[in-house]
Parts: sequence; structure tokens; C-alpha cells
Amino acid sequence: DNQLVALILTVLLCGLLYLVGTGGVTDFAGRSVGEVLRAIGTGSRFESIQRGVIDLRDLVYYLTLAGVFLALNVLSLDRKRWSRGGATAGYRRGVALTSALVVVNLLAANIWLYPLSGLRLDLTRQREYSLSPATKSLMGGLAEPLTIRAYVSEKTHPLLAPLAPQLADLLREYEIAGRGKVVAELVDPTTNPEVELEANQTYGIQPTPFQVSGRYEASVINAYFDVLVRYGDQNEQLNFRDLIEVEPLRDGTINVRFRNLEYDLTRAIKKAVYGFQSVDTLLASLPAPVTLTLFTTANTLPEALQGAPATIQKVGQELAAKSGGKLIFETVDPDAAGARVNRQGMLTTYKLRPIAVSLFSDQSYYLDMVLTQPDPTTGQAKWQLIVPSGDLSEANVRTAIEAALKRSTTGFLKVVGLWTPPAVPTQDMFGQMQQPIRTWQQVPQQLGRDYTVQNVDLSTGQVPANVDVLVVISPQDMDDKARFAIDQFLMRGGAVVIAAGNYGINYDQYVGNLTLQPLEGGLADVLAYYGITVDKTLVMDPQNEPFPVQTQRQVSGMTVQEVQALDYPFFVDVRTSGMDKTHPIVGQLNAITLNWVSPVRVDETKNQGRQVSVLLQSTAQSWLRTSSDIQPNLQQYPGVGFAVEGERKAQPLAVAVRGSFESYFKGKPSPLAQTAPAAAAEAGAATPTPAPQTAGIIEASPDTARLVVVGSADFLTDVVFQISASLTPDSYLNSLTFLQNAVDWSVEDLDLLGIRARGAATRVLEPMSKARQRTWEIANYGVALAALIGIGVLWNIRRRNERPMALVSR
Repeated sequence: DNQLVALILTVLLCGLLYLVGTGGVTDFAGRSVGEVLRAIGTGSRFESIQRGVIDLRDLVYYLTLAGVFLALNVLSLDRKRWSRGGATAGYRRGVALTSALVVVNLLAANIWLYPLSGLRLDLTRQREYSLSPATKSLMGGLAEPLTIRAYVSEKTHPLLAPLAPQLADLLREYEIAGRGKVVAELVDPTTNPEVELEANQTYGIQPTPFQVSGRYEASVINAYFDVLVRYGDQNEQLNFRDLIEVEPLRDGTINVRFRNLEYDLTRAIKKAVYGFQSVDTLLASLPAPVTLTLFTTANTLPEALQGAPATIQKVGQELAAKSGGKLIFETVDPDAAGARVNRQGMLTTYKLRPIAVSLFSDQSYYLDMVLTQPDPTTGQAKWQLIVPSGDLSEANVRTAIEAALKRSTTGFLKVVGLWTPPAVPTQDMFGQMQQPIRTWQQVPQQLGRDYTVQNVDLSTGQVPANVDVLVVISPQDMDDKARFAIDQFLMRGGAVVIAAGNYGINYDQYVGNLTLQPLEGGLADVLAYYGITVDKTLVMDPQNEPFPVQTQRQVSGMTVQEVQALDYPFFVDVRTSGMDKTHPIVGQLNAITLNWVSPVRVDETKNQGRQVSVLLQSTAQSWLRTSSDIQPNLQQYPGVGFAVEGERKAQPLAVAVRGSFESYFKGKPSPLAQTAPAAAAEAGAATPTPAPQTAGIIEASPDTARLVVVGSADFLTDVVFQISASLTPDSYLNSLTFLQNAVDWSVEDLDLLGIRARGAATRVLEPMSKARQRTWEIANYGVALAALIGIGVLWNIRRRNERPMALVSR
């Protein structure tokens, strides 16, 4: 049959087109017939279109299939009416030549388009299969060659196999964006012993055992699905657990997909690239010189600090000597005649007061380091105070100066200082020790993907000099030294993120329920001085995340215990309508749940001149609860479980403030200068002489200071994540994404914000009432039924309009 012949020729030609378009003519050696047929097939290209990515080459490929099939069919059908006479010979040759030219031109179009790699159209809503501008900028600014190598076994788990083409496609995009600086490749270590040996011994990449089962056997496969990023002497590895997420479906099966492939790859590349940078490279790349100034009053320095200026001068001059003119070091004595800055200028410009030499002395001194550089956007000079951690040794001074240089520019891994309450084990009702219910293991793991996370001890009164942003979770049981450390870190122009709720969860051993306990000794007074107050009440919202609650149900006189997902107003579910979508922290978020959250009030008078953004707020139907009883009473309050109290209106839940802050310790003695406790004096012990301070109290911060306050102390707690994951597996990731975004905004590192929003964070749907759900369901059925009726009516009209063909008698 001519049509069958045309179909066979089309299939063979499609295989030839695939070979020509992929350069895989030699890839079939040693393969089985089934593998060859799968290679010729168009499954991977069709999967790309299903994902919403259209490549012009794929479009031409499918048009070629249709065009060749139609051309051969037209030729075969037209041949049925050809005669064999000489009168139609020219016509026959013309039709055959036209068909051949159509096939040849379609084949030539595929060959011509093969080298063109940028002709793609991403139709997904968030452009999930196109590199973001942040990734392209990072790839375009590489100074050294970057290698991205994916170790993927050909024989792997059936659920991982479909992900390999997606990984290869994205690696190709990175290679194109690198413009010759990126080498991206996908290799199979099981077929290359040298590659496998390098992966195992050099990078510690090992195969993962997967249990697979087929029609005839069940076995274990040791397969690779890892990605290596290498830049200079730095490398980052991503295991398949870092790349994928597993979603259980309702039918009992699971769906395996990439979590957020571009974000994971770009994050790893950024860590490798920034980890390779050095201070010398930083100084060489500065667009304008920076000035390191040592302000010291040589005549009034205490004896213990007499050698400190020489140490600072030695380090500063060494850095300036190898900076190529990009770092200028100078020493200024505010007491010297004709000094560029006098004592009044120190107070006016840098908000620095001198330090008293001793408790009853009328002399005071300065010993401060200030790094000044021009702002690249405004051209105005901006400064930051440098305070070494510990003593003024050469190593500590060098570390503090280098940290300030890194903080003032991009291209370096930022350091996040993390403070959480100490984990104190508790005793159960039988006297056995058990782990505390409030832990924060997920937070450092999540932040550690993008930054260097360092646990800080605030009891020393100082935040380490290399910390760029300070994250304080559930502040409680703090002394003045800890508050002083946070206050002065903010005054130096730092950024602070605080989860500052007034209540923390606890577990009642005897009742077996969760309870709330007030948190004392926190930062309430400090925040209030800044103009931010966290109320003692709790916000309750009918738009909330469910909570698994154990309930009792009577069935024929018997009590049945069961767990139900009930609405829990304490778990406030904030959607896009309650977010400031103009702010980078929440601009790309879809939802976030704040647990046992309190309102965050902003004093407009104290915050005049600062940039204030209400990041999150509850719905207009929310209300406030003064009681800390969090157990629902469904018998007395069916449906909600709690009484609706007071006025219903939206409540602010999180704020971000940027600007100049006044120190909480302004006009107060420094906690670091206090003498030994009174108890030691009563015991008759000699009062130790306090060590001289190396920096005074900074009374006001520069305009670069940033503060984020969230009214919940437990929305980042591990047990809350476990509760949330028991109902919606990915919902809690929105809270971690919010924290990451807050840190990014605090250090002005916004590159990964847009990419991170594409990832595993749950994309919620707008809630619908039962009546609205029923309306949409009926509408769906109605549209399908109306379309079927319409087709029947049109078909009937067509049949009625048909006229029988008149027969002609011979």
C-alpha cells in the first residue's frame, strides 16, 4: 500500500533527522534494537514541550515530520490517477521533483538550525526552564574557568532516569551563558574507571544503592546522580538528595522531580566562586579607593593600650602596601591641633563618644578604626566602624579589617551569626532525661546552603567582627551584655533579624498537651526604644493552617479516639494579600505560616526618617486573644474551638526597618565597664580591675543599619516544622525561605531571591467555600455536556442540509 510505504519512509527519515540533528551517528554501536528505537524516538523532545519549553529546533523537527508525511501521502495519492502516456510525463516529473525538494529542504532546515542554541521559548509562568538574570550575571563575571560535571549513571533508578535529560539541558544553558568560561558535561562513571576513581578519591562522590524491581527480578543498583562544581581550588558537591524532592500521590505512588535545579546549581556555583576570592583580589577589583582611619588620642591612652596603635598601624600599612593604591591608611588624633576631625566631629560624624580612662578619672581617650568608601550609587561617603573581637593582637586586627572589607563589597561568602536559646534537657514524669521540645536544627542547615553560619555567644558583650548579619531566634534570659552586643552591632551599621515572640511552646508531661509559656529577659525594652513593640496578645485568624488534634467521637456508646486536621487559628496563614509585594523579602513568596504570633507595632514618631515596611499582616477577620490557653474546645466553640474576642481587623505580624537608629545604651554606662558582682565584694574578695575598653558606645547607627522583627518566637522551631510536614509536606519550607530572604536583604545580596521562589516552597491555592467548589464542579460538567450537545446539533444540521447525488443513467 502506498500509504504504508510513505509511513515507513517517514519513520526512516525521522531517524536520519535525529542522527543528523544530534550528531549521534556513532552512538548506536553495541546497543540493542530497543535502545536504538528509544534513541530514534521523540520522547525527550515531547517531554520538553509538555514542561512548557519550546525550542525552535524541536518545532521545526515536528513540522518536518508532518511535512514529510504529508508530502509523501500527496505523492502516493496523486500517483493513483496518473496515466502512463507521454503526454503526462512532464507533470509526473514535476510532482515527484516537488515532493523530493520539499523533503530535502525540510532536512536542510534541521541541519541549518542545529548549531543555533538560543532559539528557545519558555512558556512556564515563572520561567522555570530559563536561566535568571542573576545566574547569567554570575556566569558572565567569571574570572577563572568553571567546571560543572554531572555524574549520572545510565542504569539508574527508573524514577531518576527521566530527570537526566532535564539536567543535561540546563547544564547546556550554563555553558552557553558562560561564553567559553564554563565547561558543563554529563558523564557516566560506571563506564569510565578513571572518571569514577577521580570522583571517589578526589571529591568523595560515592554511588548510591537503589532498590529496583521489574517483571522478572528485584535487585539493587549502585548508581550515580551527583553534580560537581569546581572553580579554582574550591569545589561543591550536590547529591541526588540535594537536587530532588519526592511527593507522595493519592494513589499510593510517588512523584520524583527536581526541587529547584537552577537555584541549587547557582547556589553551589556562588559558594565555590566566592570561596575562591581573596582579599588581594578584592582590593584589586575595588572601583574606587577606600580609606582606613585609626582615630586615637596618644596622650590619654591607658597603659594597657599603649602598644595598640602600633599594632593597628602595622597591619593597616601592610594591607595598604599590597593594595595597589586601593586602600589608604591614615592615623588621626582628635586632640591634635589642626586635626581633620576633632572630638566634636567624632560625635557629629560617627556618633562616637570618648571612653573614660578610669571610673573616677576626668581623662578620656579614643581608639577606633573606621573604614570609609564612596557609595557606588550616590557617590556619598559611607563608613563602618571596625571592632576587633577579643584583644588587640595582630591576628584579631587583621581579621576585623579583612571582614570589614569583605562586608563592604560583593563576591565573598557572607557570615551569618546565629543565636538561639541554649538547649537544656528536661525530665519527664518518671525522672528520665529527655531532649527539649524547642530545637532549631533546620535553620543552620538551610542558611548554610548560601552562607557561612556561625553560632555566636552574646554573653561576651560583642558580636564577632566577621559576622555580617545577626539572626536572633526567641530571645530570652539575656543580660545587659547580650543586649549591648546586639545594640552595638546594629549601631555599627549591621543587620539584625529577630524572631521576637513573647511566648514559647512547652510540653505538659502530665496532661500530654502543648502549652505556651511566657518568655522573659528578652529584647522587649531594646526594641521598644527603637520604636517597635511586640504585644503580649496572640493573633488568631480564620485563615490558618490546620493542626492535627486528637479528638473523641461517640459511636453506639463507645468512645473512639481519632486524629483530625482541624482549623487552628493560632497558625496564621498569610497569603499574598497580606504581604508587601514591593519588598524583596516577601515579593516572591506565595504564603507563610506564623505560629503563635503576636502583633508587631511600629511607633511612627520614633521611626520618622526610616524606611519602614510591614512585611506580613493577618486578614481583616482576625482577632486578638489575651489568654495563653492554646487547647481548642470544640464542644463549647464548634468549628473554631475558641471564642472570638474583641474587634476584628488586620494585625501587623512582621516589619522591616532601615535607617539610622539611636542606641539603647546612649547616656548609660557600658555593661562591659562594670566591675565584679556585688557578691564577690561582700565575700571580701578583691575586686578585679576591668580591662580597658577598645571602643566606646556608639550612640547612633549609619543609615545602612537594618532590622527585621517577626512577632513569632516558634515559627522556625523544628517541632513546628514536623507538625506542618505531617499535613502539607512542603509548607514549612516557606518559613525557611522567608528567613533566607530576610538574610539576603540584610546583606544586600538579592541575587538568589528570584530563583529561590521557583523551588520547593508550596504554591497554595486561594481557599474556596463548599458552595463555590460545587459551583465550579457543576460548571465543568456543564461545559462538557454543552459542548457534546453542540456537536450533536451541528452534526444533525449538516445531515439535514445534505442532498443526495443525482444518478445519471447510461
